[in-house]
Amino acid sequence: MRSWPRPAFSPGARDRSDVAPPVELFDRRLGALTPTDPTGPARLYVCGITPYDATHLGHAATYVSFDLLNRAWRAAGHDVTYVQNVTDVDDPLLERAAQTGEDWRALAERETQLFREDMTALAVIPPDHYIGAVEAIPLIVEMIDRLRDHGAVYDVDGDLYFAVAHDPAFGEVSGLDRARMLEIFPERGGDPDRPGERDPLDCLLWQAPREGEPSWATPLGTGRPGWHVECAAIALHHLGRTFDVQGGGSDLAFPHHEMSASQGHLAFPGERYAKLSVHAGMVGYEGHKMSKSRGNLVLVSALRAQGVDARAVRLALLSQHYRADWEWRPELLEHGTRRLEAWSDAVRREGPDPTQTVTAVREAMARDLDAPAALAAVDAWAASGADDRSGSPDAGLLVAAAVQDSLGVTLT
Repeated sequence: MRSWPRPAFSPGARDRSDVAPPVELFDRRLGALTPTDPTGPARLYVCGITPYDATHLGHAATYVSFDLLNRAWRAAGHDVTYVQNVTDVDDPLLERAAQTGEDWRALAERETQLFREDMTALAVIPPDHYIGAVEAIPLIVEMIDRLRDHGAVYDVDGDLYFAVAHDPAFGEVSGLDRARMLEIFPERGGDPDRPGERDPLDCLLWQAPREGEPSWATPLGTGRPGWHVECAAIALHHLGRTFDVQGGGSDLAFPHHEMSASQGHLAFPGERYAKLSVHAGMVGYEGHKMSKSRGNLVLVSALRAQGVDARAVRLALLSQHYRADWEWRPELLEHGTRRLEAWSDAVRREGPDPTQTVTAVREAMARDLDAPAALAAVDAWAASGADDRSGSPDAGLLVAAAVQDSLGVTLT
């Protein structure tokens, strides 16, 4: 599956000798800030969309958040290998296609293309490997075979299930106790009451054919893949037996990230699936989490169609710390627009020495992607130079380069 164009970086950005500090992130499993320590390229997996509707600001906040990590690693001197999936066959997509009478493949391609356009507008660095579930079916089959070799797969009326009891580390990613898992599992795609399951927390790996639904002939039998194993198979194939960060929204910690990690542990015993589990907060609107099921959405594409500058949208998103749960308000976009204008004006003037500002931006991003602190540092520089005509003519260029490379906002 094709990705989207790479955004611009400032000239010579990867050739600077003054690299940024090492990146530390809040790891959900450990419950603490934890240094990242990539060996070779930094390796990042972020769960992608199920393309049955357009990108809303909750999605955008997550992908912009992990774009900041990509940029912070690069500023620290690392190459980055970034992988993202597209769940281009799954129940929500098939249900929407049935409701609208549209071919599910056409729906998936249209919404994936809209996502590409939104990510391009928001200057998100594209993944090196952008993989759809359909094209990954051979990898998924191989992954299920590995799990079966370790005794962790069983049959329920032709469907294949993953036995979570085989992984002693099950539960470590989310930190939830069994009672809480059982409470939320049915809300997030689980089927704990199905007769024949050994454990109500066991999850579907491979679904036998259903009337009117797509299926593929494989050595496992005809059917289609489950959700959790899709990400595990894609991540491990493209990033190796262990990688640096598994990322996504906090609503994916359980069951999705828990299940994917558990399957990774069993497929390759002795290896930790991801060194760190990092999660972005939820974005609310009108008093509830922004979600397709509720319909309380603010769409990136709709804002762009209204003529809103996507850079202002990105600045609005960056004004909130990535781990926080927060509420979208129109004034955030107004603030982002004013900030963009103020910064663009400031970098065109002679300004004060930017050394401390550039350092502050890089340090903030290395410290758990603290975008609000980075924005405050640039705000202070822009304000201090408003009446300063004695500064360096290159100051604005240096600040603009730092903003472009670390924050993903091009100033003109």
